[in-house]
Amino acid sequence: MNETNPSVTEADLHAYADGQLAKTARTRVEAYLADNPEEAAMVAEWQAQSSGIRSLFSGYEKAKDTDPLLVAPARAVSSGARHWRTAAAALLVFVLGAVSGHYGSGLLETPGLQLAGSETLPKQAETAFTVYAAEVRHPVEVFADEEAHLATWLGKRLAIENLKIPNLQPLGFKLVGGRLLPVDGRPGAMFMYENQAGERLTVMVGRNRENRTTSFRFASSGNLETFYWIDGELGYAVTGEISRETLREVAEECYRQFPS
Repeated sequence: MNETNPSVTEADLHAYADGQLAKTARTRVEAYLADNPEEAAMVAEWQAQSSGIRSLFSGYEKAKDTDPLLVAPARAVSSGARHWRTAAAALLVFVLGAVSGHYGSGLLETPGLQLAGSETLPKQAETAFTVYAAEVRHPVEVFADEEAHLATWLGKRLAIENLKIPNLQPLGFKLVGGRLLPVDGRPGAMFMYENQAGERLTVMVGRNRENRTTSFRFASSGNLETFYWIDGELGYAVTGEISRETLREVAEECYRQFPS
């Protein structure tokens, strides 16, 4: 994207749109945008989205006595409250989507929600799906008939005690199996599922010790959809060529079953 000025990155453009750059860096980006009208239009669209979001939630700008409860440690939150938080976060995704008119990958890239390592997660999930979902004979390393071994093996590699492989049969998807794969240069896991129509989806799990926050996002690439989130040190991504509504249901079910 930045062939004429490789020092201006997409992260710089997002920081500029959010007003997070120092004066020198801002001047450099403005000079770049002046020579690149397409990127300038894209940044303007991001700024319009941010303005719409701020307007939508302007009623929540003032602090309240109950605000500390919103950042209580995850372990102290009851199971019922955790499920309510899941629904609220998913609802927020759709509300923000309504503001912008689409679910863009940069939609939630505001300072309070930006997460270390999260931006690479959907692309890695898309690549894994593209490579393995088309395989007929060898889509996975360990098939579903060895599910217990698969969970133990991948759990050890990811340092997740008692890793539970999500059961998605109530949603019509049966486990095909799973495999070990790299996620951000560390051991990661991918589970593959298939429905009666032969449609496949993958669930990827990776660890990043820099992450400390939970976020829910959509990413699209052609017909491929990915719903991903960060929960503590673990990142999760559900990917498939299926409807966003189905993908959301699968992701919510995975969130309920995965460790927190």
